[in-house]
Amino acid sequence: MRERNQYLVDHNAFYTDFDYADLDGKRQADYRSPFQQDRDRIIHTSAFRRLQAKTQVFLSGEYDFYRTRLTHSIEVAQIGRSICYHLKQASELLRTDFYIDPDLVEAICLTHDLGHPPFGHAGERSLNHMLAKFGGFEGNAQTLRIITKTIYASGGLRRGMSPSRAFIDGVLKYKTLHRDHPEKDRHFLYDDQEAILDFVYDKVPFPDDLPPGKARNGFHSIECQIMDWADDTAYSTNDLVDGINAGYITIEGIERWAAQQDLSPGKQKHLEDLMKAIREQKVEAHLGFAISTLIHGAHLVERTGFMSDRTQRHRYSLEIDPTVHAQREVYKGLAIDLVFRSPQVNQLEYKGDRMLRQIFQVLMENYLEKSDSHFRLLPTTLEGQVRAEEDSQAKARLIADYVAGMSDAFTQKTYQRLCESGFGSIGDFV
Repeated sequence: MRERNQYLVDHNAFYTDFDYADLDGKRQADYRSPFQQDRDRIIHTSAFRRLQAKTQVFLSGEYDFYRTRLTHSIEVAQIGRSICYHLKQASELLRTDFYIDPDLVEAICLTHDLGHPPFGHAGERSLNHMLAKFGGFEGNAQTLRIITKTIYASGGLRRGMSPSRAFIDGVLKYKTLHRDHPEKDRHFLYDDQEAILDFVYDKVPFPDDLPPGKARNGFHSIECQIMDWADDTAYSTNDLVDGINAGYITIEGIERWAAQQDLSPGKQKHLEDLMKAIREQKVEAHLGFAISTLIHGAHLVERTGFMSDRTQRHRYSLEIDPTVHAQREVYKGLAIDLVFRSPQVNQLEYKGDRMLRQIFQVLMENYLEKSDSHFRLLPTTLEGQVRAEEDSQAKARLIADYVAGMSDAFTQKTYQRLCESGFGSIGDFV
């Protein structure tokens, strides 16, 4: 088995032992490459399955054909793999035995939303507000915590999956710690994740031209850049399809939106083509072709940086053709203004925000403010862990893990049990 595994590792000269190294140093030889193992481990976890019941744009379960976080993640993974195949075929910088591993990119794409709480970004903002004095809450930081600390449960304890260095680096959209972030409202890692940063970059310090904040957070491996563009491609096209099917985006709405924008002729043409597709009822075909265009608009260029002499993953950047980037900007603008900022979606986000805040407040009061409380409000194993933990920040983080892991429907059920006086018959527990 070891020989076969080594063949798979050596088959692609783009990667070395530095990239394959795992966080805990306990990975065993297998018939799969380390990146295939990373991907397979993600797919078979409850954290991944829970994405099927978390909001992408519209509340999960509202209609059976709208996208959820799970279907979105699968679509991002497919687009990410396609970008890898496109680059291998089109770039003169790659060759048959020197290419960006699509299995690694797929694993990163499948993982990128694991840390998102219920009710999308509204839920993320709610938890960050509630955890302000306990180190904050950030979806990307929570994803990192899941894969390195909590994804598996065994013997009453939780542990990470011992991910490879390249996999962690691809998931890491942000590299600024909470204590170093000037605003501390988003785009940070938890302070106790500094050791993981040390592992990923082998304790090589960030240079002066990458200070904490936007500059440091913008430093990405090539796989992370591919994931990011695949994510942009998916939500600026497929979420647009959902918005049109749901009636949020209409020809009249697009025309009103366009009249308020300063659009270039190229962007105006993209809107006209979209409106034509709506009239002809060919929206999915039109935006499906747009996905192909966005994939083919990605190109590979060489770069140098403080990690480029350690790994090929930091010797290359993804550049997007300006006309393709403009097309994505038009679609993204429509989705944000006509769907995400619509009163209907904001009303649902407001409701989700209220439920999450009240659930978290109840749990914090019970386990932090009332140390002698006899109420058992958490699952048995987690109850014991929270009670045994002496540090308030650690208690708060365990409670945040629980709340962030809830599905939309489970959040509503928990809220009803804890906060609604008319809910609570024995049938509610069946």
